[in-house]
Amino acid sequence: MEGLFELADLLGESMQRELDTRGLTRPRAEVVWRLGSDGTMTQKQLSQALRCTPRNVTGLLDALEGSGLVVRRPHPHDRRSTLVGLTSRGKRASAAWAEGYTKLANTLFADFNSAELASFVRILDRVRARLRRVPPVRQSLSPTAP
Repeated sequence: MEGLFELADLLGESMQRELDTRGLTRPRAEVVWRLGSDGTMTQKQLSQALRCTPRNVTGLLDALEGSGLVVRRPHPHDRRSTLVGLTSRGKRASAAWAEGYTKLANTLFADFNSAELASFVRILDRVRARLRRVPPVRQSLSPTAP
């Protein structure tokens, strides 16, 4: 468990350093990443993909539009919908992140053979599946508290 927590911390710190250099929060970066990988979508689809409220998406998009990374435009066939996509600047940022993601993967797994990678992926998938099913562990600050 200690190794998993350390891994989570190391990955989180690395991600945060990268986001700090770009002046982005994790939720805003997730919007850019999602639009970069999935393409233009409606605000409703984006809200569902991010598993957050439409109001949260609006706030994220306001900030990202202000920084020139995303653009909103009316849906051509549905007056009630708004399409969201990346600007040229947003596409460049997304492509740079994808390249960095690939480089990190190559660095982390360069000396693993295919059997080791396959085994690692199977174990990781099982652990993640279990974590999704397990309720959060509640710990007391006091070992004697109920």
